[in-house]
Amino acid sequence: MANQATGLTRIIKAAGYSYKGLSAAWQHEAAFRQELVATLLAIILAIWLDVGAIARILLIGSVALVMIVEILNSAIEAVVDRIGSEHHELSGRAKDMGSAAVSLAILLALFVWGSVLWQHFL
Repeated sequence: MANQATGLTRIIKAAGYSYKGLSAAWQHEAAFRQELVATLLAIILAIWLDVGAIARILLIGSVALVMIVEILNSAIEAVVDRIGSEHHELSGRAKDMGSAAVSLAILLALFVWGSVLWQHFL
């Protein structure tokens, strides 16, 4: 069934769906809670550091990307789990690929933070 909402009503409904998604991630995903705490601390540190605007954007953006990828990974895992609990090669592959995406996002964030901090304290 197509969504018939338009304009401001559609935006308000979309905001409600987003809130429900964030709430579900907080309630059901320990990794999301851990990464959110780390992200908030990283954002505070990025604001506190005496770096330029571009460096600050890179620092905050890199940890925000980890959160985005974690939510997408959690969505993939929820869909796979809904389909069934029996082992299937494609289900395992989907979950593994989602996990790999989170790992790559974390590695990117570590690279960005390492590069900016290296330059800052050099």
